[in-house]
Amino acid sequence: MTKARLSDHLLALTVGAASLPMVGRYLEPLGGITAMSIWGVRHAPEFLEASVKSWFTPGTGQIKKRERDQTHAASDAALRGVVPAAELDIDWPAPERTPPLWKALQHRKRIYRSSVQYGDSPAQRLDVWRPAQLPAEPAPVLLFVPGGAWVHGSRILQGYALLDHMAGQGWVCLSIDYRVSPNHRWPQHINDVKAAIAWARANVDRFGGDRSFIAIAGCSAGGHLAALSGLTPDDPAFQADLTDGADTSVDAVVGIYGRYCWEDRSSVERARFVDFLERVVVKRRIDRHPEVFRKASPMAAVHPDAPPFLVIHGTGDTVIPVAQARSFVERLRAVSRSVVGYVELPGAGHAFDMTDGARTGAMATAIGLFLNHIHRTTTTIPAKEVI
Repeated sequence: MTKARLSDHLLALTVGAASLPMVGRYLEPLGGITAMSIWGVRHAPEFLEASVKSWFTPGTGQIKKRERDQTHAASDAALRGVVPAAELDIDWPAPERTPPLWKALQHRKRIYRSSVQYGDSPAQRLDVWRPAQLPAEPAPVLLFVPGGAWVHGSRILQGYALLDHMAGQGWVCLSIDYRVSPNHRWPQHINDVKAAIAWARANVDRFGGDRSFIAIAGCSAGGHLAALSGLTPDDPAFQADLTDGADTSVDAVVGIYGRYCWEDRSSVERARFVDFLERVVVKRRIDRHPEVFRKASPMAAVHPDAPPFLVIHGTGDTVIPVAQARSFVERLRAVSRSVVGYVELPGAGHAFDMTDGARTGAMATAIGLFLNHIHRTTTTIPAKEVI
């Protein structure tokens, strides 16, 4: 209590209100709004600094245009050696001036079934995206985890361009909601993601999906959850709500502007982030419970048997600086025996897939090339072994 700040008291009030009988469930969103406000205030200095530079630096417009024009070349170069060269001989999508969010209704036409329950909680729902006509063979599956600083886990509007693209490629996609802080303390977030994977392994064939091949992708906090899920298959510490024998392994991981370390406090930005985790998400002090933060860090969970990874990040990200993605990729390449791809988009900022039409199409195309290649490789190797 002696160290509590105004934000801590506000969070306590919103969590307490959510526990009230009868009306508590209607007040639960207040906790997320309060926590998101705290997150926004803590990142305000970076936003303000980036905005000032953008407004007053001479030649900024030309620099941004030059960076946007490098998107296709950067994506193609990043996939060389990861995807066969012949598969990269394509026409990359033309950049669009309008934000991808403006095409939300158009993208939603790919939704086959909405609000499917994957667990007992009302928050554990998912949308099924798929093409109107599925191939004769079961389709590969992509599970998408939305972002939101671990205090907002809604599938609405997030990942639409990617899900539309992958469904058009013949994939069955699952976009999930999950429980978030401050009303639900870590590790409930990852427990829900694991529950969604286990549900897909057991039920996705009802929608034409192949239960034997499931990839996972996520943005921002969802990128963290996707990476951690891929690196901790069947870990009982993150599967409290699942029965023994539930399969939570994945065959490939795509992290999009994700946060991959919960331990590092070496800079002002990272120290501020850990403080946010302590007060809002984990609700424990890292000095007293370092093992909780370490176990939640994908960086610390990398191992030789990690699944194939594709990491995508922008150099203009002021929320999660690109250095974090570079360090994570370096760690993966040093330890993992699987393929690791890294697409670094010049000038792209946080949440570019919702706001930046110049880069979103290229990102979705790169992910499709990577996942289709991993799927073909994974499904043909067992066939050769049988022959």
